[in-house]
Amino acid sequence: MTLRLEWLDEREEGAPFEESWRGLLERLLGIAGKMEGVEEGVVTLTLTDDEGIRKLNREFRGLDKPTDVLSFPMREAGEEPVIRYADEYETVDADADAAGGEAGEEEEEDGETEAYDPFEEPLGDIVISVPRMYAQAEEYGHSAERELGFLFVHGFLHLLGYDHGNEAEEKEMFAKQEAVLAEAGLAR
Repeated sequence: MTLRLEWLDEREEGAPFEESWRGLLERLLGIAGKMEGVEEGVVTLTLTDDEGIRKLNREFRGLDKPTDVLSFPMREAGEEPVIRYADEYETVDADADAAGGEAGEEEEEDGETEAYDPFEEPLGDIVISVPRMYAQAEEYGHSAERELGFLFVHGFLHLLGYDHGNEAEEKEMFAKQEAVLAEAGLAR
């Protein structure tokens, strides 16, 4: 098993998608995972707009306003990962079987087959407002890629239990974010 990124794009059809984002965020996930000792799991990233993130912010945080990034960890801070044993479950991939393929494989959009592991641990979901990301990049005077990377790493660290509720926590979390971004060549 590995550390893996899944994507959802909930923005209006035709919204610009930078193909370079996928490689950038997968690289950042790898760097952050290595720095934090996280070698496996699944992170789901959803790209949305200000209205989409406002709805989530209202529903889950009681704040009826858009924000830049939200994180939804699958476990509480300090909680041990869920351990699943293969012999506890029997999985059948009826679609693969009917198509003559191997169970445990999924066909990607480009026609390549990717191994699917039903026992991968979901680390959680990160939701980023793309319009807010662009606005903040302009406001802070850096590239959209740098801001996207910052928001993604910030969200990932929240999935691992980091927070910035006080000055000491904020200093630790932001130092970790900057270390990952610097390693990826996205330092300020």
